[in-house]
Amino acid sequence: MTERIPKALWVAAAALGLLVLAYLAYSRPGYFTSQTYLGGLLLLEFLAAAVWMYRRVFFPLVVLAFLLAGVDLPVGSIWTALRWVFLCVGALAGAFIMLKERRHHFGLFHVLALFGVLATLVSAAVSQYPAVTLLKAFSLLLLFVYASTGARLAVTGREDRFFAGLLTGCEVFVGAVAAFHAIGIDAMGNPNSLGAVMGMFGAPILLWGTLVSDKPFDRGRRMVLYGISMYLTYASHARAGMVAALISSGLLCLALRKYRLLARGVIVVAVLVALSAILQPDNFSNTVTTVLYKGDPEHVLLSSRQSPWQSAMKRINDHFWFGTGLGTIETAESTNVRAVFSSNNKVTTENGSSYLTILSGVGFLGALPFALLLLLLSGKIFRTIAGLRKTGNACHLATPLAMVMLAGLIHAGFEDWLFAPGNYLCLFFWSLAFIFVDAAPSSLPQVALTWRLRTARRGFGEVAPSR
Repeated sequence: MTERIPKALWVAAAALGLLVLAYLAYSRPGYFTSQTYLGGLLLLEFLAAAVWMYRRVFFPLVVLAFLLAGVDLPVGSIWTALRWVFLCVGALAGAFIMLKERRHHFGLFHVLALFGVLATLVSAAVSQYPAVTLLKAFSLLLLFVYASTGARLAVTGREDRFFAGLLTGCEVFVGAVAAFHAIGIDAMGNPNSLGAVMGMFGAPILLWGTLVSDKPFDRGRRMVLYGISMYLTYASHARAGMVAALISSGLLCLALRKYRLLARGVIVVAVLVALSAILQPDNFSNTVTTVLYKGDPEHVLLSSRQSPWQSAMKRINDHFWFGTGLGTIETAESTNVRAVFSSNNKVTTENGSSYLTILSGVGFLGALPFALLLLLLSGKIFRTIAGLRKTGNACHLATPLAMVMLAGLIHAGFEDWLFAPGNYLCLFFWSLAFIFVDAAPSSLPQVALTWRLRTARRGFGEVAPSR
């Protein structure tokens, strides 16, 4: 980003900046004793350094900012607002770099994402809370702009380092969450979030890392961490997370013809379940009841989802064509009653499914570009899995992304996060989705690449552009 800017210009800018700071220190000394101003200055310096090293550091910084805003730790409160600063700067810088280089591909997937944002804007015109819907649309636009520019720039030309870093970051994250869990601290805030991050991201990425590892120590460490992620998914009692983890892991083994590994996993799970039922029958019975029925005395499967699903269907029927506005619901019982703001703590926009959320938010017409976006993504997942089945090669960079996309689409059927731009799950999923669209093979023979996580200095190989 800085190659074409003369050094003399940077020197002049630095000297001018020092003079401005010296003048402010003399004329406004209070600025340099205020924690607010000093914190803002440090944030600007940090962002400037991050933009300077944009391709290497900005993607993990954005993910970390959104993750810290969502965890239940003392550091989370300050990041609630700062995450949007990072996302806005990342989107603007990424768009500037791509427009400057003019060598990056934009295809149907990116056009559909833009039409999805436009559909959200249209729904604001008929929403009970147009200002809220407009903010949602703007945040969704920022997310898609960053994912289609900044996230892709983090991978382009440095695929080996990016995926090695992704795997290492996943190991560190699972280990840290497990350590907090061991000392009785629920870092993720609630069981559903714990099950989501472990089932959607931890399990498929670590299992893939185990399969492509050459060194026995690396393979053993990642297998242990994979087991920990599966245990934490089970301990969360989050059914959506369990289903996502089991399907993505099982399908990865089937696609790569790892039948022995899959059989061992099934046997281990069966033995652990049998031992638990024999040694602690009461606890086992309570766990089964909690997982399957969520404590429902009538033992109705998915009873906890029926109420939000029914409410969502009613809103869809009442506002079929254009919806109620993304992120809002109508709460007025009659025209004489003032509606309650949707984010009020007495009102919930929970629909029990991301797909019902987008359908009730933007209506049938507005949901068309989102549906096509998801269909296109599903098609690329299918082609990647079919290619894995044909070649048996797990080293293509699309492999872990396809498993994460599959797990995410399954999980989104039971939880609201897929179109919630402020959610760290949403940010990470769509960032990887835009990377996956570039990495996914356009035809099956192109899947056979040979890449190993040994050293960042080795070449990765050509990746077919998305079409």
